[in-house]
Amino acid sequence: MSPTLIPTLALAYLGDSVIELLVRDMLVTKGICHPKDLNKASRDFVTLESQSNAVENILPILTEDEMAMFKRGRNSKPHTVPKHGDRIQYLRATGLEVLFGYLYKSGKTERMNELFQIAFPTETETN
Repeated sequence: MSPTLIPTLALAYLGDSVIELLVRDMLVTKGICHPKDLNKASRDFVTLESQSNAVENILPILTEDEMAMFKRGRNSKPHTVPKHGDRIQYLRATGLEVLFGYLYKSGKTERMNELFQIAFPTETETN
């Protein structure tokens, strides 16, 4: 199935997992190996706030297709309300997740990794 035909919130669901995998891989690569430390460190990446902030780092370099996918997620109508943060942060984080889900399903893993490094620069540049 073409990634553009996958429902928006299904792409966000997948993209959330993709981001989680990239975070976990980066943390283990950095040498963090104790589960308690891994769980604590991963929270810096997977929160609503951190994902919303990460969007600012990649918006200027997104291609037209990537921007369309981000906007598709950002403009979605999620069925849940954020428990913390605000609705704008939630929608921006959803847009990020849709983008990463789209890149993954498109087989654009090199671009996916590049955007991850740019989205989370302070956390990943010490790698």
